[in-house]
Amino acid sequence: MRWIFVFALAGLTLAQQQKMTPEQQDFRRRTIEALTPEERAHLQSNGAIDRAQWMADHPVRESTGLIPLPDLAKGMYKGEQGGLYPGGVNVPPPEHLKAGLAAAKSIAPLDAEGHPSPDGKIVLISVGMSNTTMKFQAFQRLARQQGGLNPRLVLVDGAQGSQVGWITSKANAPFWEVVMKRLENAGVTPAQVQAAWILQANPGPHDEFPVEMKELQKNIEDTLLVMKNKFPNLKVTYLSSRTYAGYATSPLNPEPYAYENGFAVKWVIAGQISGKAPVHAPWIAWGPYLWADGVKPNSYGLNYVKDDYTANDGTHPTPSGQMKVAERLMTFFKTDPTTKTWFLPAK
Repeated sequence: MRWIFVFALAGLTLAQQQKMTPEQQDFRRRTIEALTPEERAHLQSNGAIDRAQWMADHPVRESTGLIPLPDLAKGMYKGEQGGLYPGGVNVPPPEHLKAGLAAAKSIAPLDAEGHPSPDGKIVLISVGMSNTTMKFQAFQRLARQQGGLNPRLVLVDGAQGSQVGWITSKANAPFWEVVMKRLENAGVTPAQVQAAWILQANPGPHDEFPVEMKELQKNIEDTLLVMKNKFPNLKVTYLSSRTYAGYATSPLNPEPYAYENGFAVKWVIAGQISGKAPVHAPWIAWGPYLWADGVKPNSYGLNYVKDDYTANDGTHPTPSGQMKVAERLMTFFKTDPTTKTWFLPAK
């Protein structure tokens, strides 16, 4: 039994590919054309993996013994210090926070052309792959159920299945055409996008740390530049890393790569703090940290059980897994000092 990745991050079978509409086939073709030769080769090598053998070599685990980055703090993982921010701490440096507060203060309703208007909109958009869209859609449902948010706020799910870091980092990827269409369907424009949430990964990682995560770091940095160019009024962007992947039954993105994903996010943010990141990117910071060591709760009380993941691959979240992330997103946007001023109604 072969685990075929012929482009789709979730693993499209040959039968599934044959059922694709002409539009879907064109989308897939143009997306693959946007990839580099190295990225295409990586996808092709993923298709050669024997899933049954992989599962035998990588049994499901309820925990790994790895320490969440916030809990690791000043401790080390393969030569890299823990913590969400430089120095092994979990709060941004004062000057970086000051810049974020200033960016947040500038967020206000904009009309379709991007001009301030009391009748305008504030758009918060998601960018990422299948796990991202599943979790953000749960967040949107939770927002509708709870209410009490800024009436000028519009949540748009730009994330899409299979659209990994290799893809979102490219301005010419068809992914962005879909994003623009979703904005249009929501009755808003690119000029009204002022905030974003990114959760991103690449499929089938196999190189030792930090090789894969350095590549993902670059992909996220390039994605931020694309976003700033496409959304000229984008002020703030929040990054989260992956959830636990010890229940995975495919090589899509298992442990320890899901855990190590947090370092890619940390390096992106640290780059901006140090002044080494691209100057045209929006202000960036951590959103909610979503990894926990399986059944073992992290310091935020978050844990994951097997039922939080689908039986198909042990990687994509079930409704319970989606809701765990949605609730943390809601808490974050309601309480973070750089979000609550525009996420909640004005006082």
